[in-house]
Amino acid sequence: MSDCTLYHNPRCSKSRAALALLEERGVEPEVVLYLQTPPTEAELKGLLGKLGLSAAELVRNKEAAYKEHGLSKNSSEAELLAAMAAEPKLIERPILVCGERAVIGRPPENVLELLEA
Repeated sequence: MSDCTLYHNPRCSKSRAALALLEERGVEPEVVLYLQTPPTEAELKGLLGKLGLSAAELVRNKEAAYKEHGLSKNSSEAELLAAMAAEPKLIERPILVCGERAVIGRPPENVLELLEA
């Protein structure tokens, strides 16, 4: 499983736990420190397709940046994508991508679903 990518925030306990679970199983994903290298809007759209989610399901709506960007439950997909690209801390984490499938590692054990497929 070398074609896996983990969108990782080392300061997040869930993200660290997900990475540890992968490493315990011999999986060494490409680690993207997405706060330093934010995904573009196009990359976020691709992630949403692999996750099978909407932007509203990927955004962290309890972050201060959510309100700072004027976002609400009525925000459009385009508004949410633009905000997540501009403020990557708004992106739910961690995200594991293996091939054409992806999963949010909340709880961290969710990442194991992609290893079993």
